[in-house]
Amino acid sequence: MRNIVLGVVAAGISAALGWVARTYLWKRRLRRKQAFFGLPDNAESLLVVNRDAGGPDLTVTRFDVFALLELAALIKDCRAHAQVVAHDATQQGFGERTEFCVGGPASNRRMLAHLASLLPGVRVNVDPEPGPDRGAFQIGGERYRMEPGVSEYVLLARLTAGERREARPVFLFCGQRAITNQAATRYLARHHERLARKYGNSSFALLLRVVNSQAYGPDVVELVADVTQAARTALPDRTAATTRASHRAS
Repeated sequence: MRNIVLGVVAAGISAALGWVARTYLWKRRLRRKQAFFGLPDNAESLLVVNRDAGGPDLTVTRFDVFALLELAALIKDCRAHAQVVAHDATQQGFGERTEFCVGGPASNRRMLAHLASLLPGVRVNVDPEPGPDRGAFQIGGERYRMEPGVSEYVLLARLTAGERREARPVFLFCGQRAITNQAATRYLARHHERLARKYGNSSFALLLRVVNSQAYGPDVVELVADVTQAARTALPDRTAATTRASHRAS
């Protein structure tokens, strides 16, 4: 009888210790995730999306809706809250609340402002006319053209303004097509732990390539390069470059 009681007690202690250990590990993992996303308990965040300039209603593409769902799940896992805001209705700075900005600069003014302020080494061709450079990225001295449905690029960035420790990050999902925005959010959802281990709470900018989206959708994504340094280094001013060229010609 004594051995049975001792066995039950030992089993109970082992179960309790196991529960405590699992709870500790779960909480530590949650805190790391919250720190990476800048989302402590009950924090507010912004989901910035496109809106048709011709009307007052949100007109989000199907793939951008899927991207928002991916992000909403991450925010909920952090025990935080999200507010969906149209790109042209967001009139505030950054750093006060975590922001997730979805869409290219051709349809998202907020993205255009973020690229100019935070990633001056990135240019996106927003010319609506068909051509080989439509939607192309220039990052530093490299140019990345898309082949719709075959090979497309998206920029995934986590950025903070200034050196304030309490500043909340801005996450950018700047793709050449809407399906690439979803691919970037899915990549972040799958790899945020690895990214947190590598970068901590520092800024980064990654160039991703979406492979054969016409067959595989947003699921097959390759990391092309860490372009943080090139993206944060301002490109030469086009006007100044043109002026210098004309001076040389004369």
